[in-house]
Amino acid sequence: MLETLASPLRQALARQVRSLAGDSRAALDFTQPVGDPGWFGPDTVAWRVHADFIAMMTGGIGALLLQALHPLALAAVWDYSDFRDDLRGRLHRTALFIATTTYGPSAAAQGVVERVRAIHAQVRGTAPDGRSYSADDPHLLSFIHVAEVYSFVNAHDWLMPAISAGSQSTEPAALSLRERDAYVAEMARVPLALGATEVPRDWAGLLAQVESYRPELEGGARPQAILRMLRGMSRQPLGQSATESAMQRLQAALGGRLSAVPLHLMMTAATALLPPWAQQLYALPAPHPLQLALTRAALRTAVPLMRWALRDGVAAQARKRLQAPPCA
Repeated sequence: MLETLASPLRQALARQVRSLAGDSRAALDFTQPVGDPGWFGPDTVAWRVHADFIAMMTGGIGALLLQALHPLALAAVWDYSDFRDDLRGRLHRTALFIATTTYGPSAAAQGVVERVRAIHAQVRGTAPDGRSYSADDPHLLSFIHVAEVYSFVNAHDWLMPAISAGSQSTEPAALSLRERDAYVAEMARVPLALGATEVPRDWAGLLAQVESYRPELEGGARPQAILRMLRGMSRQPLGQSATESAMQRLQAALGGRLSAVPLHLMMTAATALLPPWAQQLYALPAPHPLQLALTRAALRTAVPLMRWALRDGVAAQARKRLQAPPCA
């Protein structure tokens, strides 16, 4: 009965929170102001890692699955987000936030962070287990951050070939340990701006922090609902108008030219790249080696295709803003 009475109130609050986000579907233009490096810049690892759409989408799905295992983090999304009606929209908004903080000029990056902080300030409530939550809790913000960075690195390195020391290849490659450390240090700027305090500065510290959250994580009906929704999204035929529209919005905003991406393959990869303990919490079977090898080969084939499709996207626009040479 209480849940029935609370539902309209939660829906009203969710609409209020979403209204603060504004229209995230507008096309981005990061070519101005000329010379503004933004929060990172062309020589950072973040610019390199975030330029690969396939790896970032795969990592993003994995990050969402990890984040859903924290009951308080999930309660905030469950009560205030419209993800159950528009999961692609949720992924779309997250992608635009990452694109803006990574490649946008400084004012745009600061502006999107302030907007998110305003949204977080409205998001608070009580989880099903009776504990209170707030979206601006520094401890939860740190968990969201480490889950994302962990997932982005693993997806990127799983898709990119390792390059031997001394190689002169200019093709995208897996990160070295030093590059992983640099990436973690670079990415700390965003959660700190959002209000997090427990932010790792190197890869070893990030792994330790992910491990430290394990006692707080649990499976159950709600994480399983997230898993089912993601699977359903990835299996929905691309010919259906809702799917086509959502992907076109995302790719148009990022400057893309393709109307389809292999979502089901990215879903397969994302679940396979979860830590073993997370796979157990979701009761996922061990990935079949042959299926995983075929998935990896197919996604690797799609990586350069998507890089071509996004050749006028936000990464290219940011390089134009700085008059920097294009990515390899």
